[in-house]
Amino acid sequence: MRVTFCGTRGSTPASGPEFVRYGGHTSCVALAHDGQPPSLVLDAGSGLRRVSTLLGGEAFSGSLLLGHLHLDHVQGLGFFGAADHGRVDVYIPAQDDPVVVLGRIIGPPIFPLTPDELRGNWSFHGLEPGRHSIEGWSVLALDIPHGGGRTFGYRISDGSLTIAYLSDHSPVQLGAGPDGLGEYHPAALSLAEAVDLLIHDAQHRAEEFPAKAFLGHSAAEYAYGLAARAGARRLALFHHDPGRTDEQIDATVADLAGGTLDVFAAAENQSVDLCATPELACQG
Repeated sequence: MRVTFCGTRGSTPASGPEFVRYGGHTSCVALAHDGQPPSLVLDAGSGLRRVSTLLGGEAFSGSLLLGHLHLDHVQGLGFFGAADHGRVDVYIPAQDDPVVVLGRIIGPPIFPLTPDELRGNWSFHGLEPGRHSIEGWSVLALDIPHGGGRTFGYRISDGSLTIAYLSDHSPVQLGAGPDGLGEYHPAALSLAEAVDLLIHDAQHRAEEFPAKAFLGHSAAEYAYGLAARAGARRLALFHHDPGRTDEQIDATVADLAGGTLDVFAAAENQSVDLCATPELACQG
């Protein structure tokens, strides 16, 4: 399984020399079966444009799985060039007609085209919680707290390898938890249990969390705690604050490193190859 981070920023894109290494595009992660082009894309932030680059001019044929519908997770839909002559099945957490719901964001006067006017062969579907088969991937969707609309976390497997994706997660909405950073609640633990890679919201640091918890995100320290409790093998810190510089993200990783858990900060254009071997992660 190849996991490629096409956008790792949260809330809004960021630009400038201090954001070069981890990137400025918003949330988008491409998944590919071994030796194949990406067929499942998680979220459609501005990083969706990078999926077209991955395909090298070829058309996309696959599905977009949206965790929720905030602007930073859908703003790439109208700029997905690889879809112009391809097939795209879009799945959103079930809530009314998905074309109508997405049309509140992608459509006049905010955007010139409505979802059903996008070039290519697009279809839109509401996804209920539970287990699904999408593009040859096994997908478990569960409701997780975030605020401002229904939000899913996902557990995705190819039959041998498994990742969890909780890009926007506000566990403090369910209680303070043991460290004041939020509850390690059943849905989060179920999604992350023994995964080969946990991709998790790390927008805040613990020391700033009390002043920012209302924004609906997690502290990096919570992500680490969840990974450790769930037995995840690797943790990718994700959804970086738009003001968090490369050096500050480096410092976050350094503060969390040194234990038994392999932790890194997801960087735009970074690919991680997961292998069903004792090493679990291949070079690539």
